[in-house]
Amino acid sequence: MSLLEFVDFPPLGDERGSLVALESDKTVPFPIKRVYYIFGTQPGVSRGFHAHKKLKQVAVCVTGKCKMVLDNGKQREETWLDSPTKGLVIDNMTWREMHDFSEDCVLLVLASEHYSEEDYIRSYDDFIRQVTE
Repeated sequence: MSLLEFVDFPPLGDERGSLVALESDKTVPFPIKRVYYIFGTQPGVSRGFHAHKKLKQVAVCVTGKCKMVLDNGKQREETWLDSPTKGLVIDNMTWREMHDFSEDCVLLVLASEHYSEEDYIRSYDDFIRQVTE
């Protein structure tokens, strides 16, 4: 079974341009409690390197591209995010890394929970211990 679960965001629009609607429990598979975006990432910089105990996310590159790596402790998969109409679902207890950001990358993240430092697992060794218990 693949870790890579995608949701499609159908583009709406006409001759003036396109629009994508992101809706809780509709186009996004959970209620959205927090939205943030990553931009201006410097060349050679990677982000992430953590997991969440409860929080689920959907990540979408609204412009540019980046490589996403997901790991559940048993398998590790990677994919490129490079479309504003495709989101990557990141389940709880999944280690995530983001690499190779293009200069114009804006990575939008929709989260199922409000920010809580207690929900983070920031050590890969701790993550592996928790998923194999």
